[in-house]
Amino acid sequence: MLVGMGAISTDIYLPSLPSIAKEFSSNTATVQLTLSVFMIAFAVSQLVYGPISDRFGRRPALIGGMVVYLVASLGCAMAGSIEILIIARFFQALGACAGPSVARAVVRDIFGRDRSAKVLAYMGTAMALAPVLGPVLGGYLQIWVGWQANFAVMAALGSISLIGVLFLLRETNVNKDSSATKLSHAIRNYADLVADRRYIGYVLCSTFAFCGLFSFISASSFVFIGLIGLAPNIYGMCFAVVAGGYMAGTFIAGRFTTQLGIDPLVRLGTFIIMVAGTLMMAFVMVGYMTVSTLLAPMIIYMFGFGLMHPNAMAGAIGPQVKRVGAASALLGFIQLGSASGVGVTVGHALRDNATPMVIVIFLSGIASFAAFLLLVRPTEHSRPADTDYDKTGTI
Repeated sequence: MLVGMGAISTDIYLPSLPSIAKEFSSNTATVQLTLSVFMIAFAVSQLVYGPISDRFGRRPALIGGMVVYLVASLGCAMAGSIEILIIARFFQALGACAGPSVARAVVRDIFGRDRSAKVLAYMGTAMALAPVLGPVLGGYLQIWVGWQANFAVMAALGSISLIGVLFLLRETNVNKDSSATKLSHAIRNYADLVADRRYIGYVLCSTFAFCGLFSFISASSFVFIGLIGLAPNIYGMCFAVVAGGYMAGTFIAGRFTTQLGIDPLVRLGTFIIMVAGTLMMAFVMVGYMTVSTLLAPMIIYMFGFGLMHPNAMAGAIGPQVKRVGAASALLGFIQLGSASGVGVTVGHALRDNATPMVIVIFLSGIASFAAFLLLVRPTEHSRPADTDYDKTGTI
């Protein structure tokens, strides 16, 4: 649930975006700021949570984040204007980002490099329930109650997460770094990570692919509901089918990562993403913009993303024995910061067709595969050893 906090906070209210725009008499670009501002705050604050969790431990960082998330979710539900909703979403992101940035570090603490890829993949399968069920639930809540109900559900999930951290999660950071929160030390850690060609290669594979996904997340409700004319609950079901592609990819990744290794699955995943983006672009170029021609390539795209994403995260974070939190935080910052910029761009470019969304998905697929070929592949055979874990992944 913690790793999926970002997905939960975006996917469940997607069917309500057109209604929010109508209620507050706002345009598409302004309403999409509730997504983009969330992603910007989500990205930047990870740079803070990483050093904090390395210095003080995973539990304190998670408890503080979940308290902020709970309060901000209630603020979103009671917002009386689009400006208040955007501000509340900003603070909601400050709390939500503790979930994935610190929880990924918890996985690395416990399982080591190679086993963490398998665990993250299976967690991704479970996490995919958020985009599978979230828009469906959100669509019906929109029809039955209204958009405020979606944020009430987020508050309830935040409460459950907080209780889980308090009573179920032990502290996993056994090597606390007392200097991790010093500004000079944090800057040096981040600089060393950026200079690590293999780390940045994995990060860019994931980042470019996520930009394509976020283009779909931020624009699809306006395309399917506003342009094609689907009802909110039917759109939610379409989004759930797309998320099912991700679930299938992460399940297969979890099943075969140990046998095949991280790099072959990252290679295959980025290639599938590139092919899917090209297929979607081809349909649009020849004039076929239907539910099927948008959904089918996106399902394939998400399958490739599911294969690649957990392995890229494990490949990036796994070798960083002494700065796991910082490595996880920087990955999230680059990924989500880039995606938020894409969301703003697509929101302003989106008018009466799906072309801006499709172009971003097409270019993202090419860039993701290129990042693997240029940055990860040259060092494919020089994988760092997981020096603080034995072959079973135990400390």
